[in-house]
Amino acid sequence: MSRQLGGQAVIEGVMMRGESWVATAVRREDGDIVTDVRRVWTPPPHLGFLRWPVVRGATSLIYSLILGIQALSFSASQFGGEEEKLTTKELVFTMLTALLFGVGLFILLPTVLMRWLGKTNNAFVLSLGEGFLRLGIFLVYIVSITFIKDVRRIFEYHGAEHKVVHAYEAKGLPLTAADAAPFSTLHPRCGTSFLLYVMVVSILLFAFLGWPTLYLRVLSRLLMMPLVAGLSYEWLRLAGRSNSSLVKLLSGPGLWLQKLTTREPDQAQIEVALVALREVAQREPEVIL
Repeated sequence: MSRQLGGQAVIEGVMMRGESWVATAVRREDGDIVTDVRRVWTPPPHLGFLRWPVVRGATSLIYSLILGIQALSFSASQFGGEEEKLTTKELVFTMLTALLFGVGLFILLPTVLMRWLGKTNNAFVLSLGEGFLRLGIFLVYIVSITFIKDVRRIFEYHGAEHKVVHAYEAKGLPLTAADAAPFSTLHPRCGTSFLLYVMVVSILLFAFLGWPTLYLRVLSRLLMMPLVAGLSYEWLRLAGRSNSSLVKLLSGPGLWLQKLTTREPDQAQIEVALVALREVAQREPEVIL
């Protein structure tokens, strides 16, 4: 039985994550591929509730953000002179700034705009409108960043990651770049799909929170995000495992969105993704759930 892995694209590289190990492979400017391999944290027995359905989704999101920061930090450190590299403090500040930007763009802006655009006092309608505005802003943001050259390069590595995961799930190891090249750049367990599910689930849940003051609207939506993430995660797991026609139909929009966040990679990029995959696979003899 093939093991299931996941990952993300980083600067000139790919991070692959299994159940017990995570590896980041990056191609440096001199052509060499360097790796960073770490053990994955798992909840101890006395925190077993963190593995419960829905709860595990919120936990996984937080931990995935931490792993993502570590992988990006490693990849960024491979380029530029010492004076250009970010310190840990600078990296944390950068990520906090990005988080605040995300809250402002996807939480604060939609609710402010809907109050200004809304021509009704119906709380349910205002909340639904806010949700669709959030989804629209998200889609505009995704389309906008595709015009950035460096982002498109990362999207190519994103495509390489998906091809390699598809090939491994279909064939196992050993693999070559030629083996992985024919596979799709789209994958049902992709983080892009997860983000779209978050947007849709938030529309459904936030519609029942009413329309209190701006402060309470923003606070209530932030407090509900763990539940939103947990439910979205469960759907992502189901989409990645199920052969149901209905599940595939409902998962379609997530795959369509990946056409924006993935690009066709070249052989060299696929090779980098394969290095990261092998670093994880050779350390995990058991099936990864």
